[in-house]
Amino acid sequence: QVQLVESGGGLVQAGDSLRLSCAAAGRTRNSYKMAWFRQAPGKEREFVAAINWSGDTTYYADSVKGRFTISRDNAKTTVYLQKNMLQPEDTAVYYCAGDLRYLGATLGRYGYWGQGTKVTVSS
Repeated sequence: QVQLVESGGGLVQAGDSLRLSCAAAGRTRNSYKMAWFRQAPGKEREFVAAINWSGDTTYYADSVKGRFTISRDNAKTTVYLQKNMLQPEDTAVYYCAGDLRYLGATLGRYGYWGQGTKVTVSS
């Protein structure tokens, strides 16, 4: 099993940048595929970005393309989400997810989840 812990959330203004981190602990020697999801108040959890083990394949939701970048440092067993040009609609709790087999945008296919980190973007 692997445990995921997100950090880096906070209150920012529109146009600011923020980097979220997801640290993995436990059986981190396995080749986990990782993703970020987010859940805005009153809405369902939605896909943001995903990355494979080597980092050479990434996927993004249309709403964040060109503004967010997912990356990973396998030596530090950490996945990052660099968020630029933040907008009030990016306000949400951001969750890190991982799975040994699946890489994509389907929430239910990921077996491991963190507790989330809250991001609030003021206008």
